[in-house]
Amino acid sequence: MTDAGPERLRFAHLPTAIEEMPRLSAALGGPRLFVKRDDQTGLALGGNKTRKLEFLVAEAVAQGANLLISAGAIQSNHCRQTAAAAARYGLDCTLVLTGDMPVQASANFLLDTLLGVNVVNVPDRKDRDRVLGETFERASAEGKKPYLVPYGGSSPVGALGYAFAVEELMTQVGQGATGGSSPEWIVFGTSSGGTHAGLTLGKRLFGYPGSIMGVSIDESEAWLKNRVSSLASDASALLGPRIDFGPQDVTATDEYCAAGYGVFTAAEREAIGLFARHEGLLLDPVYTGRAAAGLVDMIRKGVFRKDETVLFWHTGGQPALFADRYAPQL
Repeated sequence: MTDAGPERLRFAHLPTAIEEMPRLSAALGGPRLFVKRDDQTGLALGGNKTRKLEFLVAEAVAQGANLLISAGAIQSNHCRQTAAAAARYGLDCTLVLTGDMPVQASANFLLDTLLGVNVVNVPDRKDRDRVLGETFERASAEGKKPYLVPYGGSSPVGALGYAFAVEELMTQVGQGATGGSSPEWIVFGTSSGGTHAGLTLGKRLFGYPGSIMGVSIDESEAWLKNRVSSLASDASALLGPRIDFGPQDVTATDEYCAAGYGVFTAAEREAIGLFARHEGLLLDPVYTGRAAAGLVDMIRKGVFRKDETVLFWHTGGQPALFADRYAPQL
């Protein structure tokens, strides 16, 4: 990044490791498999939002904010990491959380409470944006200096975290982390689009030659292509001359999200079990479980050649395994 680029705080544990998954590859009879461990970024049990928050919290601090406000589901990984970043930098944190409040706090929500957040509950997700806006305006009227952390950390600023993650990846590839050549595919879960946009921009900036396949968690392929290309374009302008991305520059599949957000199916259960029993690697029920289910299905369908290398980008989220909603189904 040039000196003229956006500010960045350095609190993620980087670079995250790349590990081969030979037993899983053998079990599936598929391509050579690697995993990039962004579940180990270090902020309150890690996850992909930590890379985004390095840029978002830097902007908040530069603007003199004393309060971070964000939104997500009750078991939001993004909200957990936002709360931890706020605590680390001495900022207050208010989270607008959708869904029914649990009788007993567990998993990500338990960690939110431990981190000292103020929770505004919104039972129906359709009311989330309205309540989020009202919460922000109320804080401003009370004399606070709030900073709105976008849903999923997915803004042009937040997307920069994954643009530079590709630079990190390419350095590791050059050091032999994936067997001496770039993986032909990167597969990961995509939803609000920030990680996807960053990877798309990073591919262009840092010369990743392969394909980036986002497995949708809850959005249509058409929505993702438009959202991600727009975010990537806007993020590029923060670093230099704007690069105009179009939907044709984004690869995504919505084949695995018909059940809906956070709905745990047999496909996620199988994928979580395969990764755990063959590689000792834990996935989460909402994001990486669904992305891995897509990966497993695509391997079985022959989407990837057996002589290709596929990198599964692990975006974290394991605390949700312990949520009352999911644990009994595992």
